[in-house]
Amino acid sequence: MKAFALAFLAATTLAQSASAAPGLVEPDLRLPSNPAGKSAQPRVALTLDACSGATDMRILGTLIENRIPATIFVTARWLKRNGLVVEVMKAHPDLFEIEDHGAMHVPPIDVKVSVYGLAAAGSEAAVAAEVDGGAKAIEAHGLPAPHWFRGATAKYSHSSMSQIRAMGYRIAGYSVNGDGGSLLGAALAEKRIRNAKDGDVIIAHINQPTHSAGAGVARGILDLKAKGYSFVRLNDIPDEMTVGATN
Repeated sequence: MKAFALAFLAATTLAQSASAAPGLVEPDLRLPSNPAGKSAQPRVALTLDACSGATDMRILGTLIENRIPATIFVTARWLKRNGLVVEVMKAHPDLFEIEDHGAMHVPPIDVKVSVYGLAAAGSEAAVAAEVDGGAKAIEAHGLPAPHWFRGATAKYSHSSMSQIRAMGYRIAGYSVNGDGGSLLGAALAEKRIRNAKDGDVIIAHINQPTHSAGAGVARGILDLKAKGYSFVRLNDIPDEMTVGATN
């Protein structure tokens, strides 16, 4: 009972910290309608965050072996530890689009707030440093300059979203949370991804090889492939992609 109470308290604290600042938004992102209509092959965009730490080769291997494209959002922290994996991704430019997840995995919010236990940037200057730091690290590894940005926690203030857009980035929301921040069990992660609909943008994580969620992510991707889904990268879709705000 004591353990349950402590777990409940921790979950409650995290939930409160995520909503501590009024007006935070979590952008929704979906693909535009398929021009070929209902007869067209259903499609999704698979986006994978590499926040820090290592690489989940269960997921990366699945993508390479099955020729499945994905957009990978990387931080400068992750790039420092995964240089060999970056070279593997660079060897498959037809599969992997590398985009900006920030320098230090700091929530890009210009007010002082904690989100899921992470202290936000807290100012316009700090938001700019987080965005620019991630982009410079990507280019330093010989990769193309990023065009998309997704911040840590995927939450923003309205003003920080405007700032990031003014810096020349499109903000990558999502419509399906595939792995619950890599904390879901394998079966539930697989189910969430398998149940994605035509036009969904899926978010999951590729930096937690010890978490069971990764196995479910890999299986869910293969489930969609078996159902006849095609996979696109964010830069493969024109600018009319719709963006809204949830939460």
